[in-house]
Amino acid sequence: MNGERTIGFIGLGHMGRPMAANLVKAGHRVLGYDLLPELLGTAVGTGMEAAGSAADAAAGADAVITMLPAGRHVLGLYREEGLLAAARPGTLFIDCSTIDVADARSAHEAAVTAGMRALDAPVSGGVVGAEAGTLTFMAGGGAAEFAEADPLLSVMGKKAVHCGGPGAGQAAKICNNMILGISMIAVSEAFVLGESLGLSHQALFDVASTASGQCWALTVNCPVPGPVPGSPANRDYRPGFAAPLMAKDLGLAASAARAGGVPAQLGVMAAELFAAYAEGAGAEQDFSGIVRALREQSEPDTARDGAGA
Repeated sequence: MNGERTIGFIGLGHMGRPMAANLVKAGHRVLGYDLLPELLGTAVGTGMEAAGSAADAAAGADAVITMLPAGRHVLGLYREEGLLAAARPGTLFIDCSTIDVADARSAHEAAVTAGMRALDAPVSGGVVGAEAGTLTFMAGGGAAEFAEADPLLSVMGKKAVHCGGPGAGQAAKICNNMILGISMIAVSEAFVLGESLGLSHQALFDVASTASGQCWALTVNCPVPGPVPGSPANRDYRPGFAAPLMAKDLGLAASAARAGGVPAQLGVMAAELFAAYAEGAGAEQDFSGIVRALREQSEPDTARDGAGA
């Protein structure tokens, strides 16, 4: 898929809008659609064209990209709402949503049955990565479909990995985010422990960021303000990657672990902690804000935001 193409893009929220905008910047014609008129209006301001419906966005498109909240939305759009029926035979469907592996495989089967080609390609990198075009794509599907999608993925991200057959991209995504969720809790607990011991945030960061504790949750998305100026902690935890999204991903990982008989004790515990946080104070905060919940559970003399700074 080289040169200028017509892309149907459905789902223009925090992630979808900048992803679609990067396709426009690369010279592609993008027909965008979202159920929320305000999101569609904002997206049109970036240069894409507004479609009257999801089906209109797919009709005549060379590829259709979806970025939706859950598997039921993808399957509903594919089946009941006629997205597959509206597209030309052989159109490539790329689903960038993070959904259950079983739902991803069902969506792939529905697309193939309808005479289309399909790829599940969830992303990592958050809103910042979507805006900068530095996302990582984890793709599941055929090698030919991945090769055709790669020029588009390379516009929206810095790396795309073909992980295997249908559903493999989703499998890689939930495994990756299980690592991220666990590591953010570990980093946050370490900072809270450091506070109780009189250690400054900067001192702990300077040591751990260059020692064996180094990880993305520390060096890029540091959960305390100060050490990493670009982290959400310096913006009162305004989301880059919202806590409810992390809770969703960890829930998918925990469900997959239970279904597969994999203990994943830390993953299940992380899912429980983030679920509780997302349902409460973290409902509109970045997932790194979980440090606040962990701090509140500590002794009264250390339960203060920014202690040890």
